[in-house]
Amino acid sequence: MDERDTRMRLGAFEHLNKLLEVRDHLTSKDLEPGFNFEGQRIPLVSPARGIWKPQSMRYLLSIRTVFPKPGSRVWYDDQREVHQQIFRGEETIDYAFMGKDPSAADNRWLRDAYEDQVPIIYFLGIAPGCSQAILPCFIMDWNPIDLSVQVAFGEMGTHVMKPPETSIERRYALRAVKQRLHQASFREAVIAAYDGRCALSGLPESLLLDAAHIVSDNDEKLGQPVVPNGLPLSKIHHAAFDAHLIGIDPDYRLHVSERLLSQNDGPMLDALKRLDGGNLHLPGRFADRPDRDRLAIRFERFKAAA
Repeated sequence: MDERDTRMRLGAFEHLNKLLEVRDHLTSKDLEPGFNFEGQRIPLVSPARGIWKPQSMRYLLSIRTVFPKPGSRVWYDDQREVHQQIFRGEETIDYAFMGKDPSAADNRWLRDAYEDQVPIIYFLGIAPGCSQAILPCFIMDWNPIDLSVQVAFGEMGTHVMKPPETSIERRYALRAVKQRLHQASFREAVIAAYDGRCALSGLPESLLLDAAHIVSDNDEKLGQPVVPNGLPLSKIHHAAFDAHLIGIDPDYRLHVSERLLSQNDGPMLDALKRLDGGNLHLPGRFADRPDRDRLAIRFERFKAAA
């Protein structure tokens, strides 16, 4: 890699890592400004193509897999398969060529990145209009017969810019990606089901909301990352729910612990205390409502903590 390309690439990585410190996922609005390099705006993605090499760079910068809207056409199989490959624990994932011509410019960019082992960014769609930025990634195989490449994940959050050489390294990086994808996909689905509002307070700012598990994901039977096992909660309500200071019974009624009810210390505490005896804000779709059996299990833990 030439020096200028390397500096630009590292500038893109630094820009994204700063965004990821405050964002669980990235939207088109986050990506649209690109990043600044020596006073020049460099786009991170192409608005129309999944494979992107800025004109001012020698090598491919990013690839992208979008999450199709309900009812939309799925153009490439990897739009469906990539999430499943990650959750199955496969060490590399498939990424389809652009079109059917291996010699097309986009596909030559993939080949060049493969031959020279250039670190790239993978914008993986997790919901319509939302993606998870995974970096660095590496093209590990270029197959003109199958019209696809194999992508491996590098170690995120480090300055290691070389491809994983062993199965252990690939699986270690995959575990981190899998965890982030799980968290981001679950959060997006839960918050969308409740129209971006806290299920306890009705707070309408999605940036202040977490997706809380009703039954912990440590429980293999009931802890799955599905909407009926989740609640969108503001940071303070999430903390109170996890500490069993607030409970929800299977009839969606709210209960505040005696520990909080007996205290008097300002408006924030009063707001929590006023939840006692109220009702959970429910999502519009019946299928997205909290699972009553999971709530019953969690409510028993709330009562036991009293």
